[in-house]
Amino acid sequence: MDSSMVTQIEKIKKTIPSDIRLIAVSKTMPVESIRTAYSVGIRDFAENRLQEALDKKEQLQDLSDICWHFIGHLQSNKAKRAVENFPWIHSIDSLKIAKRVNRLAEEALSAGVITQLPQVCLQVKILPDESKYGWDVDALWQDVPEIKELNSLNLRGLMAILPLGLSKHETLGAFKNVKVLGDKLRTNFGSDFNQLSMGMSGDYPLAIEAGATMIRLGTIIFGRRRNN
Repeated sequence: MDSSMVTQIEKIKKTIPSDIRLIAVSKTMPVESIRTAYSVGIRDFAENRLQEALDKKEQLQDLSDICWHFIGHLQSNKAKRAVENFPWIHSIDSLKIAKRVNRLAEEALSAGVITQLPQVCLQVKILPDESKYGWDVDALWQDVPEIKELNSLNLRGLMAILPLGLSKHETLGAFKNVKVLGDKLRTNFGSDFNQLSMGMSGDYPLAIEAGATMIRLGTIIFGRRRNN
């Protein structure tokens, strides 16, 4: 077991309020690292590549209470397996993929492949960023009426990844704007739309200050990402 990782996770957990959901972003990391994080009490793990995630899930079947989160761009041809294997999908980034996941979730639930509908977040670009997927704010509002009709999605909140190079002031302001947007959308999507998945290794304290309910930490837990 990696004792330095254990120490680091324990240190991080002491700085995070108990009501914040800590999601360990384990993409590219070996299953041994996931087991180490699990030993320190982490139960939420996030992946962004479907096949890599399924391989890890297979190897970690003995850890039956892990909750898997999909955080990568979801291609249409991989949506079925994501729906069947991930209780949480944070990266619903367009109306097209929302409709597809909705249909696949309904089919999977009816067939008994899943026992509950996936909990999903809508990925929003609160600031312009050509390198990121997701709705810009105006486009999201335009699609709200159609999203509301998707009855097989358990809409839980927003996911945001900020552009690189922002100052602390700009970062905090952007996260606060995500919070404001989420609060406004709740009047359309209902009281369960109360989650904000935002904040990563470099900015999570600011995300928490702004109202994040879930933070996605990778590098600060596992170290630098491995190439694969």
